[in-house]
Amino acid sequence: MTFRLLEDQFRERLTKAKAADARFMQLALALGRRGFGRTWPNPSVGAVIVKDGVIVGRGWTQPGGRPHAEVEALRRAGGAARGATLYVTLEPCSHFGRSPPCADAVIAAGIVRVVSAIEDPNPEVAGQGHARLRAAGIVVEVGLGAAEAAHDHAGHFRRVRDKRPHVVLKLAVSSDEKIGAAGGRPVAITGEAAKARVHLLRAQCDAILVGIGTVLADDPRLDCRLPGMEARSPVRVVLDRALRIPGSSKLVHSARETPLWVMTSSIAEAPAAMKLGAAGAQVLRTDAAKTGGGLDLNAVLHALSEKGVTRLMVEGGAHVAASFVAADLVDEVWLLRGPEQIGDDGIPALDALPLSSITGSPRFKVRASETLQNDVLTIYGRA
Repeated sequence: MTFRLLEDQFRERLTKAKAADARFMQLALALGRRGFGRTWPNPSVGAVIVKDGVIVGRGWTQPGGRPHAEVEALRRAGGAARGATLYVTLEPCSHFGRSPPCADAVIAAGIVRVVSAIEDPNPEVAGQGHARLRAAGIVVEVGLGAAEAAHDHAGHFRRVRDKRPHVVLKLAVSSDEKIGAAGGRPVAITGEAAKARVHLLRAQCDAILVGIGTVLADDPRLDCRLPGMEARSPVRVVLDRALRIPGSSKLVHSARETPLWVMTSSIAEAPAAMKLGAAGAQVLRTDAAKTGGGLDLNAVLHALSEKGVTRLMVEGGAHVAASFVAADLVDEVWLLRGPEQIGDDGIPALDALPLSSITGSPRFKVRASETLQNDVLTIYGRA
């Protein structure tokens, strides 16, 4: 056998091995997404254990953040994990929290190779998990699927690094870039397919935020109404500096079924706060904005981060959306465009800001686009 033939065979095996690695990491990423909105304050991680080309264990972070994905996959793999490869979307933890370190469990199970998408920026981990695995003689490879993992774990990364959640702004606009009719009157802008996608997004976020103006105008429920997914409704957050939210609102009436957090300022009256508390809502006091009469959005986001929120969906209204954009606190935008016009007297999507503050801004780039019946969804991410 010639050297050239041996070289070609080696390259072929290497190409197949890389393709298999990529396939198994894609599965791990898909598994991790199952936990979106359910694992906070922990990241939603996916893990796959493979031995001799066969999947012997799969896992994803369980509701409430425990067990971790690696432990779940090891439990399912059992003894087959010995001598196997673990594919995981985030560095295995190396510290004692509410459970022992995942790195120790991986070592004890006899895993011989770990393919990890990305290092965990949490100072309690930050490379120490990978180092512990290597010290135990395990081959560790980092970086496969890193870009996708960084997006999937953006909420965890943002909370660790910036002490705030990853903010997803959802806007549904008419073809002439309005979000409502004159006088704040609500109007149907998108169809059923688009609405279903929005409800799925709600289920994949830890919390959803609106301003008191939206509550007073629309009396929304802000829950997930997809069949079988009602229990995955996010925490509802209302910005309400003076505690004007009516006790008769749908949000207050459902506060014992789905958590309601009302963000207010120190000037809000205690009796109003006590009434909300008696109805099952939590009243969180934070700093007022220095201008504009609202709340300090940085303080709001920090408070939500302290409560464990990693992925926050901002759904309205126009003033709140514009405030987040103006403060450069939006990380991702879901822009739904309907086919009909509302007219010049309609409510602009971003209050006094033009929609080009997003669509034409160098701060954002298009990450995905799709057609949903007669509507178009465009997803923007930070450039």
